Amino acid sequence: MPQLVGREVGKVGYGLIGLTTRGLPQKKAIECLRAAITSGATFWNAGEIYGTPESNSLHLLHAYFTKYPEDASKVTLSIKGSCNPGTIIPNNSRENITRSIEECLRVLDGKKSIDIFEPCRIDPNVPVEEMMGYLKEWVEKGAIGGIGLSEVNKDTIRKAHAVHPVAAVEVEMSLWCPNPLENGVAKTCAELGIPIVAYSPLGRGFLTGKFKKPDDLPQSFVRIIPRAAPENFEHNARLGWEIEKLAEKKGVQASQMALAWIAAHSGRNGLGIFIPIPGTNDPGRVKENSTDVELTDEDVKTLDELRKTYAPIGDRYPPGSVEFTDL
Repeated sequence: MPQLVGREVGKVGYGLIGLTTRGLPQKKAIECLRAAITSGATFWNAGEIYGTPESNSLHLLHAYFTKYPEDASKVTLSIKGSCNPGTIIPNNSRENITRSIEECLRVLDGKKSIDIFEPCRIDPNVPVEEMMGYLKEWVEKGAIGGIGLSEVNKDTIRKAHAVHPVAAVEVEMSLWCPNPLENGVAKTCAELGIPIVAYSPLGRGFLTGKFKKPDDLPQSFVRIIPRAAPENFEHNARLGWEIEKLAEKKGVQASQMALAWIAAHSGRNGLGIFIPIPGTNDPGRVKENSTDVELTDEDVKTLDELRKTYAPIGDRYPPGSVEFTDL
């Protein structure tokens, strides 16, 4: 079983972003979190930036752990923060890191500890070594359990890890985005013993096979990414359709195969631990995504061939949204 900051977590975690950014009623969101617990998805990835300053995933977590205090010790919680309030602009100055951590702790109000605090992006105005130095002080105080990184390259990981051990690195990874396997991030993390948290493991829904036409796309961020543009849609959706065919033969869902492909890299070819964090607003899907599906070597090979044949066309982010990625 994978471990993060010394605690066991499931092979699949849970991303909370959609629970507080799409107007889901709190009662339904709490049902999703409860489903994650009962399904063994005990690594939760949340954020001060997931929602508004007045209503974000921290407020949801406060409500959840007020209702289910016994679950607090079961969950390994990673919180993304240190943006300027109400924005997604990173500000990793000492002052803003202090503000962000204190605000996250204030909202959680002791209901749950922060196991990993993760600056949402690298701030070009603050050297990563300084940022890690500020965060190290919070670890030493016992206010946070560890430090995570997001959207960082292999060199940044090494610089950060030299100041304080990095608890986890969160990067986009899926059959639609195998970049960490190709840019040295996965290899570096394996060498340093850092687990990789794979966000958007279902290719923003494209790998489920459910998008048959552009109108099927949800009213969300996915509609503005270049890969979802009308001229790219059919080619990019085809990978999901092909995965769906394979999944049918195996008696599973396309989403389960896509998640299993990521998990299958754990310990393979000298690599370390990979934990995908799908997000969904449906408790049934939470359980489905958490189901352990074993892939044979032949399954992995077939999926690798498909991802190369149907390598996506277009960038993974729209113009202006990659400004603070460090990849």
